[in-house]
Amino acid sequence: MTERKPLRVGMVGYAFMGAAHSQAWRTAPRFFDLPLAPRLTAVAGRDPERVAAAAAKLGWESTETDWRRLIERNDIDLIDICTPGDTHAEIAIAALEAGKHVLCEKPLANSVAEAERMTAAADAAAARGVFSMCGFSYRRTPALALMKRLVDSGAVGQVRHVRAQYLQDWLTDENAPLTWRLDKSKSGSGSLGDIGAHIIDAAQWITGQNISGVSALLETFVKERPVGGDFVGLGGAGQAGGPKGPVTVDDAAIFSARFNGGAGSPGAIGVFEATRFALGRKNAMRLELNGSKASLAFDFEDMNSLWFYDAADEPNAGFRKIQVTEAEHPYTGHWWPVGHGLGYEHAFTHQVVDLVEAIAEGKQPTPSFADALQVQRVLEAVEMSAADESRWTKVEGA
Repeated sequence: MTERKPLRVGMVGYAFMGAAHSQAWRTAPRFFDLPLAPRLTAVAGRDPERVAAAAAKLGWESTETDWRRLIERNDIDLIDICTPGDTHAEIAIAALEAGKHVLCEKPLANSVAEAERMTAAADAAAARGVFSMCGFSYRRTPALALMKRLVDSGAVGQVRHVRAQYLQDWLTDENAPLTWRLDKSKSGSGSLGDIGAHIIDAAQWITGQNISGVSALLETFVKERPVGGDFVGLGGAGQAGGPKGPVTVDDAAIFSARFNGGAGSPGAIGVFEATRFALGRKNAMRLELNGSKASLAFDFEDMNSLWFYDAADEPNAGFRKIQVTEAEHPYTGHWWPVGHGLGYEHAFTHQVVDLVEAIAEGKQPTPSFADALQVQRVLEAVEMSAADESRWTKVEGA
């Protein structure tokens, strides 16, 4: 067997997303026959002790305390960015200009201007055979990938309605501590960019249509939170009676949208909701499409299932559940026997697989930075509309 050329990865950041990406880099070559061999070469973080502990735990060979040193290293081929949004542009542009491939977490940036600069750098790098991808990992959930396949096949017909929700509840406690996700200077926005970006990307990708206009509401229910306490997972328990700091992002976002259609057909209309205040909903990323021939519905809290309604089955039609674990379903044939479902982490593994294969073939992986820029423009239009009494706002470039 011919030894595969290595793809030497340097990762910036090692918390929640860093752990998910590390697991994906470790696992992908063990279940998929990849054309390149990912190697967890180095991880970067500011605190020497913490980054050393993370490297030992997550499987990285070496560490750096400055992401610039990571980019300068000759033994790094790809930079994986798992940091807050305020750092994405600087790191990604520097890496691309240095000839490193880039995987960047979503949303791409904290502003359209930053995303435009990143996209320009990505386009210039691609001309030299250096590629980039934005980490909208839900695209790699088998049931959503099957939804995309069914829409593309014409099984749904003309898509008329899109309903998209992303519901979580980890901020419902008013004493949950103030984290970087609640600081606009670091995160760019709150539920809108953190989780709303996922449903915007999924809806546009699956329908093949871009959002062209929005009317929006944003709300921050809790204006201040404790600055100290026990940080667990995304949130934790704030320090009772201690100092508080301002929450500068949205807690919830709701907007209606029009899609641009194509090929002479009118665009769909959509309703989007993203919140971290939906008590009882832990990670309910939901998408429903109603078309002229059929409907499809998905809920990540039942992530191995896709619901399908075919109007041709009338008068005895009803939604039927497709268990997305068959070998012919997207990605699933590389894993377990039929009926043995996958989990959250598998989407990141599939993301690595698609990225590695695209790099080896010398083609642009998706979603590209240009795709992510379109999402960023929707996020900006939502904020502009909400700040202007929900006035209808067009999405630039749609």
